[in-house]
Amino acid sequence: GVTRLLLTRIPFFKEIIVSSFSCDSCSWSNTEIQSAGRIQEQGVRYTLAVTSRQDMNREVVKTDCASARIPELDFEIPAFSQKGVLTTIEGIIDRAVAGLEQDQPARRAMDKEVAGKIDEFIGKLRQLKEVNSPFTFILDDPSGNSFVENPHAPQRDEALVVTRYRRSPQQSAVLGLEGEEVDAKPPDAAEDLRDEVLQFSTNCPECNAPASTNMKLVQIPHFKEVIIMATNCDSCGHRTNEVKSGGAIEPQGTRITLRITDPSDMTRDILKSETCSVEIPELEFELGMGALGGKFTTLEGLLKDIRDLVEKNPFTLGDSSTPSRTGKLQEFIGKLQDVKGKTPAHFILDDPAGNSYLQNVYAPEEDPELRVQRYERTFEQNEELGLNDMKTEGYETEAASGR
Repeated sequence: GVTRLLLTRIPFFKEIIVSSFSCDSCSWSNTEIQSAGRIQEQGVRYTLAVTSRQDMNREVVKTDCASARIPELDFEIPAFSQKGVLTTIEGIIDRAVAGLEQDQPARRAMDKEVAGKIDEFIGKLRQLKEVNSPFTFILDDPSGNSFVENPHAPQRDEALVVTRYRRSPQQSAVLGLEGEEVDAKPPDAAEDLRDEVLQFSTNCPECNAPASTNMKLVQIPHFKEVIIMATNCDSCGHRTNEVKSGGAIEPQGTRITLRITDPSDMTRDILKSETCSVEIPELEFELGMGALGGKFTTLEGLLKDIRDLVEKNPFTLGDSSTPSRTGKLQEFIGKLQDVKGKTPAHFILDDPAGNSYLQNVYAPEEDPELRVQRYERTFEQNEELGLNDMKTEGYETEAASGR
């Protein structure tokens, strides 16, 4: 016979190898799949609520080490009992029926009672294909290389629940990874936070409807860790994101000056903390600390946010505006557009807390257009940051002597 191999990529999943064998003499054919990637760091469990005939047509990648279950029938296809396959939900049920029917003639001759029970169970499996009543399909793969199609991708599928989990030592041993698991160091809590998106419930700042906020710890190269928080409201569509510093306040303040000479400077990453002020001397523009909150974006994105902030000023719109003020506003917006590489200008970030950052595209070498200055904070700046009344060392002895 002839075996054909195809390396293909499944959308929103990964690459797999599909092998197909066919025999011209007896017309027997067979298809298998193998993962083209490595074993994933976590196992995966797909739980699908099958409610319609369309759900039976969902594509499924089932590897050798994956098990499939249908709790309503107390039915399970154990791991390593079938070769890996690229099929559909209906195809998995058909394959299970074919496997159960394979030895039925011999069973009927030897044990009619057992054969009768298996025939009854095969009838129940076939009824599942009609989806007369909803049932649950669970695909559990410790290697993390199985997949159930989401026809609504990239949107969320309400009927499909995807759960990632840590493999048990027994599952790792079955996959041949027991040596790695035993020798591995216990996971660090901080490392877990870097790889995980935390989610907590909150209310939308616009419509006050229940919403969820996602939080992620991110390491910025050549800088430090920051916490990115993003809120998305399903009720009114409001979206917001904010950046918090993941470390302590620096011993010195930071003043970053970038000379914008080329449009490519607009793509530089920028972290503006909530304590940072922004200044563009050529436009006589200054944005105080606290405005726009903390942001992790590009220079172009921050200039767009500044433009939106200026345009939405209530005193420049409607009855509150005057022709002269509106004219100055339009002139400023025009100049702000020219800053994007057309007109040389200086962009200054001044952060007394030292937690802001502007990307050095020449890193680790010096950037000729970027200057970073460290300075000692004034008493007023320390007062604004709440540092003058903060004492973290030696306060116990002072409290005792005060008594």
